[in-house]
Amino acid sequence: MLLRYVYDEKLAHASYLIGCQATGEAIVIDPSRDVAPYLAVAKAEGLRVVAAAETHIHADFVSGARELMEVHGAVLYLSNEGGSEWQYLYADGEKHRLLRDGNLFRIGKISFEVMHTPGHTPESISLVVTDRGGGADRPMGIFTGDFVFVGDVGRPDLLERAVGVAGASRAGARQMYASLQRFKELPDYLQVWPAHGAGSACGKALGAVPSTTVGYEKMFNWALSCTDEDSFESALLAGQPEPPKYFARMKQVNKAGPALLSSLPVPDEVECAPRAVEALLRRGEAILDTRASSHFAKGHIAGTINIPYNKSFPNWAGWLIDYERPLYLLADPGRLPDILRDLRAVGIDNVPGYIDAAIIRKYQEAGLPLETYGEVTPAEISGQVRANDVHVIDVRNESEWQEGHIPQARHIMLGTLPDRIAEIPADKPILLHCRSGARSAIAASILQANGIRRVLNLTGGFLRWEKEGL
Repeated sequence: MLLRYVYDEKLAHASYLIGCQATGEAIVIDPSRDVAPYLAVAKAEGLRVVAAAETHIHADFVSGARELMEVHGAVLYLSNEGGSEWQYLYADGEKHRLLRDGNLFRIGKISFEVMHTPGHTPESISLVVTDRGGGADRPMGIFTGDFVFVGDVGRPDLLERAVGVAGASRAGARQMYASLQRFKELPDYLQVWPAHGAGSACGKALGAVPSTTVGYEKMFNWALSCTDEDSFESALLAGQPEPPKYFARMKQVNKAGPALLSSLPVPDEVECAPRAVEALLRRGEAILDTRASSHFAKGHIAGTINIPYNKSFPNWAGWLIDYERPLYLLADPGRLPDILRDLRAVGIDNVPGYIDAAIIRKYQEAGLPLETYGEVTPAEISGQVRANDVHVIDVRNESEWQEGHIPQARHIMLGTLPDRIAEIPADKPILLHCRSGARSAIAASILQANGIRRVLNLTGGFLRWEKEGL
């Protein structure tokens, strides 16, 4: 048996390629939309990807399962648990195998036993793996998806908070408790391979280690130490982070079947001239500037928003981009393939064109105005805050706000800001802040794009505010 771990740091998503070296066949567990890494590993190891499996209908990224089936001929192994509302709508052909609790299937000489583990979602399954090609008659590991993580378990509230299924949080928490009782019965030596690591919004305290064991989790995972269902439910539901806005869309996309990458349009290059960009803005098109926030602050085209292309890019794009509106990218052309891949990973497919970031220099050379916003330190602005000469907007998460905040601040979490523009007063300058200054820089661009021009970003954010004793 061959096992390869593929990790997307930007989405904290773990997927796996498992190959039977005796037969040359391989399966991918919980594939991401970009299937190229799996095909490359398989080719290098002399394997063929003949199958893919999903532990549940994912809400935080676009699945690559359909891509592997339609383009590369893989057979899909999908859950048939959870009731009719939680079935894959595209799973109706000969390339699908629908799975229920206790089912067995094989890829080469490797066997997979299905364990229904609801809680995170009703259809969630885990896959217990036995390497029979190596002569084993006992399992070696379990792919848990979003059921059991390193140090945590999957959150049960997404269906209610992100999708709007009333009562799903409490029901899911109780299903999770029952599923964990089954998990505790597994052998302690069994390796645990989850679908996410630290940074994922599918739990609240995921560890940064890629794998664990059943025995270790039984000793140290808080959720497995709970012996009372009621207290477990309360503890599991408390303190869960805000579910990203795009989760509801991802759930529907993966349920219906994502569009194939080959069907998506290739973005055209927009003429690198101010008149061409101004024409887009007059038509009401959305333009996303992907440059570093420090560059954007010093000069940007009025009406554009800024999400810097970094580790958090796909998450904030999913939160803040209007999926129904065509999106033009302002970017370094050399980074365009990576930017498109990350946008498509969260289902932002409507990208008809891009603009070379050199356009900013052309504005400057032509003497055309560029918009800016100020960056201030706590020492520079604290007097105005105390004198109530600025409105302070805190764009951090709810849990961060509860741990401590500037007394004069109003809390509007960044992901909700586009829907709450009407709450922003315009009679004074707006001071935006987050933990360090990165999220509030994005917020500054959103406010300016919506006509609120007098904005300031707090350099160093709340951390620096506290460090300076304010």
